[in-house]
Amino acid sequence: MKKETILTVVIALLVGLIGGYLVFSMSGRSKAPTPGGGITPGAGSPVDYQQRIAEAEKIVAQDPKNLNAWVQLGNDYFDTAQAQKAADAYGKALELDPKNPNILTDQGIMFKELGWYDKALANFEKAQQIDPKHQQSLVNMGVVYAENLNQPEKARKAWERAIEIDPSSPASQQIKVWLEQLKTSPESFKKK
Repeated sequence: MKKETILTVVIALLVGLIGGYLVFSMSGRSKAPTPGGGITPGAGSPVDYQQRIAEAEKIVAQDPKNLNAWVQLGNDYFDTAQAQKAADAYGKALELDPKNPNILTDQGIMFKELGWYDKALANFEKAQQIDPKHQQSLVNMGVVYAENLNQPEKARKAWERAIEIDPSSPASQQIKVWLEQLKTSPESFKKK
């Protein structure tokens, strides 16, 4: 392999890892308040997740139909790498708002983290059925295909559709790096 090619692959991998973390951690989560009141997303700095989680748990115990509290609880579990609890909280939110592509996508990401790739893809596909312009579900669909299922062609198709939705978005810029990486070094996506 030429030095330039090796350098390009190394740079693409580094950019991909950093960008992947940023895009994946963004995940399309909607932190905007939803009807029903509850916890103010992003309140306090620095974030005290344990306090926010405890508050949200109290709210949902008293008011199990509080969509905002379930979403915030899911987001806080998500942000503290508690995948099963996040998936469950998002499940409760989806009982109240079953056609929310952001919640479906976030739960799908947690399913991915749990190793439930079929369930993750089902959520991303459902989000697409609800909102064909929902870019984050396509981004994450491509991640599962590339990283977990070793299906680079399906990843490419999902990512190209995501770029079509908004070619200038930060996610699209990251996807372009991933697509190049998929061409030059598809094995770099495999989970180790």
